Amino acid sequence: MEDPESPRGSRLPWERFSAWLDGVCVVTFDLELGQAMELVYPHNTRITEKEKTNICYLSFPDSYSGCLGDTQFTFRMRRSAGHRSLFQDDEKYNREAPVTLQRDPAHYYGYVYFRQVRDSSVKRGYFQKSLVLLSSLPYTNLFHTLLQLTAPEYFNKLEPCLEAVCNQIDRWPFPEPGLSLSLPIMGLVLQVKIPNHDDLIETNAITDHHKDRLDPPYHISSIYELDLFRSLQSVLMNLQLLWELVLLGEPLVVMAPSPTISSEIVLALIGCISPLKFCSDFRPYFTIHDSEFKEYTTRTQAPPSLLLGVTNPFFIKTLQHWPHILRVGEPRVSGDLPKQVKLKKLTKLKTLDTKTGMYTSYKPFLHKDKTLIKQLLKGLQKKLPSSTLSLLLRKHLFELTQSFMLPLERYIGSLMPHHSSITPWKNPPQVRPFQQEELMKMLEHTGPQFSSSIKGDWIGLYRRFLKSPHFDGWYRHKQREMREKLETAHLNVICEAVSEFLFETHQNIGAWIKNKSEVEIVDLVLKLRDKLLRAHRQHLSVSSTSLAKLKLHIDEVIHSLPEDLQSILHPQ
Repeated sequence: MEDPESPRGSRLPWERFSAWLDGVCVVTFDLELGQAMELVYPHNTRITEKEKTNICYLSFPDSYSGCLGDTQFTFRMRRSAGHRSLFQDDEKYNREAPVTLQRDPAHYYGYVYFRQVRDSSVKRGYFQKSLVLLSSLPYTNLFHTLLQLTAPEYFNKLEPCLEAVCNQIDRWPFPEPGLSLSLPIMGLVLQVKIPNHDDLIETNAITDHHKDRLDPPYHISSIYELDLFRSLQSVLMNLQLLWELVLLGEPLVVMAPSPTISSEIVLALIGCISPLKFCSDFRPYFTIHDSEFKEYTTRTQAPPSLLLGVTNPFFIKTLQHWPHILRVGEPRVSGDLPKQVKLKKLTKLKTLDTKTGMYTSYKPFLHKDKTLIKQLLKGLQKKLPSSTLSLLLRKHLFELTQSFMLPLERYIGSLMPHHSSITPWKNPPQVRPFQQEELMKMLEHTGPQFSSSIKGDWIGLYRRFLKSPHFDGWYRHKQREMREKLETAHLNVICEAVSEFLFETHQNIGAWIKNKSEVEIVDLVLKLRDKLLRAHRQHLSVSSTSLAKLKLHIDEVIHSLPEDLQSILHPQ
């Protein structure tokens, strides 16, 4: 019997599991080997030796001394070349999901639960082990909640517990954008909503995965959003500067006292430019043992467009040539506005005990928004929860990014040919080429400088943005969207033209092609077939009824031809 929850009907081994996770790893400390891979589950998980080495180093904090107890953090690493996920529906999911939540087929996200406790039965005197979830999905909040529930149980019961958890995940429904799902795990049911590309900003409070336990009804209000205020509380006075650095894809290092803080700040900074997709590389937690270490620290070329989270003080020396370095300490938990990181000159970044600060010579294009700081201070004085302040902060950053991108969206829309220029039996018209100076002239008269409360050199910021990897990624995505819209419009016009002719003339398809040569007919059949194929591959917005009718008409055209041509054109 076909599984009603499966879009593909018959199931492959671990098919549901691989829709959520690539695998689960257990990393332990071996006295002779150092960090070592103790277990990978399911056992058919494909991980190369190079990937295993990187996972082992990234799954332990650089310094264990300050991490007694349980620690959770996130890393991201490259997959080996040609090494893809077992899950086959990346394209469908990515088309329906927000760009910020698309699968990343070239990287693993690693969600880590590290435990270090005294243990006299161990030679070294400490139990040190990490449970790691590997996934192509950036569901940070969901997977850390899952770890919070399963890791303590695993450390007590070991492999049988892990096997049971993986089998439960393999019975979960597929992560389909737009759906609310119930995910049973260890006697509980997690309730989640998978956003689709029409969801702009989630307004619920954030589930805090650092709580000791989840309270009923086990509802996770956001699968991916962390507590933005808690993550960025020490850099609020420099938030405008950091937003610009992230927007422009500038090389930026976050130096933090722990992998939890480094990974949360990096992920929070990436979220600052939502709904724009972060198209540069980023590493929420990075170590000196990583296989990309030399690539990122070389002085023979300019630093790459990269957001890097580190904890080892050694990086202060190796990354001195980077243009922007944020050094943070342990955040203050409560009270008034936490102690703020101050702006400092790069020349002062010299020693391993360098103080906290934002080390950069960058001059922001836009002025600080003092209204936001006042609102946050007021919220702190009223003792509003961190989740409420996060929502305020997220809304401000979302609207700032949206107001920046809206003129670009409008300009891109103006490049599309008018619908009236699309005719059925000619190739669709081309999208007009992007012209920077044309855009700049438009921005001078209709840019956000006229509507935003934030003042400054908006035009200068746009000019710089057009050279960034984020603009390149956004523009490529828009080009693909525009091509698909034209294909859709052209196919709809063809379907309408054929239907109208047959309806108005009360004739069959044979009469329609009567005055056409065989060469013209064959050319028409091949072109229409190609359009139908692309419509199915690209999931174009053409009704299935129209497509079915068009296919029927194509078959009728083929049947009206001589038998030798029919045998060539008719599908076998």
